Amino acid sequence: MSTGTHSTATRPARSRSATLAVFRTEALLFRREPGTLFWVGLFPSVLLAILGLVPSFREAQPELGGRRTIDLYVPVTLLVAMIMAGLQALPPLLTGYRERGILRRMSTTPVRPGALLGSGIALHGAAALISAALALAVGRLAFGVELPRQLLGYTLALVLTLGSALALGCVICSVARTARIAQVIGSAVFFPMMFSAGVWAPVQAMPETLQHIVQVLPFGAGAQALGQAAAGDWPGWSHLAVMAAWTAVAGWCAKRFFRWE
Repeated sequence: MSTGTHSTATRPARSRSATLAVFRTEALLFRREPGTLFWVGLFPSVLLAILGLVPSFREAQPELGGRRTIDLYVPVTLLVAMIMAGLQALPPLLTGYRERGILRRMSTTPVRPGALLGSGIALHGAAALISAALALAVGRLAFGVELPRQLLGYTLALVLTLGSALALGCVICSVARTARIAQVIGSAVFFPMMFSAGVWAPVQAMPETLQHIVQVLPFGAGAQALGQAAAGDWPGWSHLAVMAAWTAVAGWCAKRFFRWE
């Protein structure tokens, strides 16, 4: 009896140890992906630096309420990091694990396949958050952009935006049979989401009708919420609700249609 009890007690410990080993391995592999590290970790800050070199972007604009264009582009570059992580980097990784049968083979080990997927999601999410912090630092130190005045609201909007990006990435992984298809779908979704985030023109500078349209998308709502929090206001509840709804619905769809094999 004692032997069986001891075996049952040690099984969760072995599973946790194996899960930690998987995470460490995934972290090592992640650091060896220069493309992912650049596009998720560095590209947003590089984009901000390039935009900041445009003289007119560093001048106050009356039509923007006295703000500078570069001030509006800091939240945009944060959204770019989320989009890169969720829609470009994550789906091919998760789909590739299933396509190569790694998840199926792991089902015979103490480690559940979900540990592998969770590690990928956690690492890409962490990379996006680090990238966001780096972009904020570049904006502040290089161009004098003020740090967010409503820090709690800014953090909440950032987390909800990241959640929606990763959830959408998981949906792509669920419906794509191969890593190549995941890349194609991700690219098709990528450009509309980049537009709604304000990469080509900040959402605040868009015509009012277009603003209403992009705000029903997670990154359009995220751009508005981050902009409001940066100015010291609490993000609009409607914007937070849009991002929360996208995260919940996309998360449910990813779970509903996901296949391990």
